[in-house]
Amino acid sequence: MLLCEIGNTNIHFYKKGANWRKKANIKNISQIEEKFYYINVNEQLKPKLQNLSNAVDLEPFIQIDTAYKGLGIDRIAACKAVDEGVIVDAGSAITVDIMAGGLHLGGYIMPGLFALQECFGSISPKLDMPINPNTPLDLLPQNSLEAISYGAVKPVILMLKESQKDKKLYFTGGDGKFFAKFFDNAIYDGSLIFKGMLNAIQEKGIA
Repeated sequence: MLLCEIGNTNIHFYKKGANWRKKANIKNISQIEEKFYYINVNEQLKPKLQNLSNAVDLEPFIQIDTAYKGLGIDRIAACKAVDEGVIVDAGSAITVDIMAGGLHLGGYIMPGLFALQECFGSISPKLDMPINPNTPLDLLPQNSLEAISYGAVKPVILMLKESQKDKKLYFTGGDGKFFAKFFDNAIYDGSLIFKGMLNAIQEKGIA
């Protein structure tokens, strides 16, 4: 069974435990010959996907119990994989969702590290420098590069610790592995969204 998570930049594929990425364009999708199941946040590709006879949109089938309005399908799919815990998808934006007994309690969104780096550069050319994720967080910075990196990374960690309490943290996304190392009760799972998609397929019996 082939699963696809279609974003604005990349398509993330998953099959039999293996996963890989390609650029998000209709060419890379229309070349797929077998039946595949997908979720999509790319509005430009949406009408083209609907014309493919071998494509099954999972969005109508993935549901969670929540009062949150406007929750993205990628966040819903990740939450579908976790009954209890804090789900952190650390990509271009960092999304945080809290699950308790299968109920989605809510969540929030922060800028990702690359977005913060661009933000600093827009403030002043002197602040236009790459974030160093290895900057020590237990010492006050003594130069601008350390100061920027400290100011980008540490607030995210403190917010997550406030949200975690006694729950387990589930990290996914491009920077998920980096942030996971700061927490004891945490795992990184790059296939978390796909596990949620598989749960929905099994639950609805649509395969």
